Amino acid sequence: MSAAPQQYVRWHGFASVAELQADAFTRIRTSANGAIAARGVFRVVLAGGNTPRAVYEMLRKAITDWSKWQVYFGDERCASANDPQRNSRMAREALLDHVPIPRANVHAIPAEAGSIDGAEQYSQILRAVGDFDLVLLGLGEDGHTASLFPDHDWGMGKDAPDAMAVFDAPKPPPERISLSALRLSRARAVLFLVEGEAKREAITRWRNGERIPAAAIAPPTGVDVLTEASLL
Repeated sequence: MSAAPQQYVRWHGFASVAELQADAFTRIRTSANGAIAARGVFRVVLAGGNTPRAVYEMLRKAITDWSKWQVYFGDERCASANDPQRNSRMAREALLDHVPIPRANVHAIPAEAGSIDGAEQYSQILRAVGDFDLVLLGLGEDGHTASLFPDHDWGMGKDAPDAMAVFDAPKPPPERISLSALRLSRARAVLFLVEGEAKREAITRWRNGERIPAAAIAPPTGVDVLTEASLL
């Protein structure tokens, strides 16, 4: 496995989860409107899991040009397109079905095709996509992010594909698709949303410079981690 690239992290601690979510909302809205003003498009990668759900629900009220959003996903579980486990379904229910974003602007990972074929199809889609404007990520108790797990290939090499097939994930389902660390790092901004006492050990390991998957995301501008002050 390749050595992790140098990562610069800005830690932001909040007194409550509500304050964390409000700050995330503001950062996403500001990033969207800034990208649209500068380049006419906002390319965002959405995270799955429970932590971002409330932020997505808040974004329904954001004043932004939804027609200029291009939505991608950091990872997906290999299940039918409408399976409750799917990150794309959560994003639809929390945000995308409630705002006037064109369906063609939402690029779900075709994980229903299986990890190998789905990863290849998504890689083909991403080849035509420039740097992301904003990547949203979470942090697992074991230090994983997206579906990049410890003791797996994180896709850090210069020839890493944009999307990777993942097998034997340590949490169900075992078969997934994830954007590689290399592709997630091709971003103007990366924002981690981390809350909950269960994440304390992973944050401590990260801050101590240990080799965890989250540390492999290294865009030139660094990453911002929004978390509870009590965990820092």
